[in-house]
Amino acid sequence: MRHSEFWTLVEDEFGAAYGRSLAADQVLLALEDRTPRQALDAGVDPKAVWLALCEAMDVPPERRLGKDPARRPRSG
Repeated sequence: MRHSEFWTLVEDEFGAAYGRSLAADQVLLALEDRTPRQALDAGVDPKAVWLALCEAMDVPPERRLGKDPARRPRSG
């Protein structure tokens, strides 16, 4: 997963403003007590950061691929 895909998923699930706020402020144990933004800046794989955020925020598994996964760019 690319950083741009991470941010698309964050915005799809939480909205632009709240999603950016969560990424900057929500400290997650699964990310070694870092925020998602700190983890990304430290080089943690965006997919791992996204999954940690999903777990912490109780995002249902069926929504973890975003609103319309067919429209998202493919990783590869």
